Amino acid sequence: MGVLQLIVSGLANGCVYGLIAMGFVLIYKATEAVNFAQGDFMMLGAFICLGLTNPQFMDLPFWVSVPIAIAIMGAFGYALDLVVLRRMFGQSQIAIVILTIALGFVLRFFAGVMWGHEPISLASPIAGRDVRFGGVVLGLDEVMVIAVTIVLTLLLWLYFNRTKLGVAMQASSQNQLAAYYMGIPVKRVHSLIWALSGMVAAVAGILFASKGSIDPSIGLLGIKAFAAAVIGGFGSLPGALLGGIIVGLIEPFSGRYMPSGYSQIMPYLLLFLILIFRPHGILAQVHAKKV
Repeated sequence: MGVLQLIVSGLANGCVYGLIAMGFVLIYKATEAVNFAQGDFMMLGAFICLGLTNPQFMDLPFWVSVPIAIAIMGAFGYALDLVVLRRMFGQSQIAIVILTIALGFVLRFFAGVMWGHEPISLASPIAGRDVRFGGVVLGLDEVMVIAVTIVLTLLLWLYFNRTKLGVAMQASSQNQLAAYYMGIPVKRVHSLIWALSGMVAAVAGILFASKGSIDPSIGLLGIKAFAAAVIGGFGSLPGALLGGIIVGLIEPFSGRYMPSGYSQIMPYLLLFLILIFRPHGILAQVHAKKV
């Protein structure tokens, strides 16, 4: 595998990590909670899309299944906040962290019951197809992952900076009480953030499944994505994407040029160094909250 192919492969994986990391950041920015089930949201979104395309279930076309799966994950995120997380209001952040960790175990269990624990491939029209740039052959699935991530990141940036609801979400994250007094429906905003996080996770899951097989254990990629969010700067959407790309690039290059097994530990070694020398991440966002 040439250097360019290593870069593209690393960027594609890094974009998936970055999208999962964005889900962490979205929820943290709005609620100051950390959703350790974000990777399992990604896994569930991928399996929902797979189920919709499965001939034994609904047998829908891939391009019809994708928006349906994204909408289902959005509804799941909204309902989760509405039914469960609002009951945790006033509890410590540790309690919410433990709840989301438990939720991850539950989601992986039910995914295993419904779809089994053996790897399954998503019938994607972009899987197994190649594109050529000069003398370099690249996978269409990897190119598509990078392109979709760039577009989605731009759309999220526009949403948070150019729409009233996006600005309301930022205001809620700055000071919930002040936002409430200004007429912002804080609880509804929180539910919408969880819905948006679920939708982003579904996109990440579908993109990941388009590159290869999936099983319930892929939800554990959330741990690596959390490391990426911290590396990039927890609380920063661009930082989440940057951290994901860095982690994604470290893996193939360390696997190619370092002894066997080092590719798995390198992201966490980088996390260790970042926490020592730049605790707030590469794109740190440390601001005093505005009232």
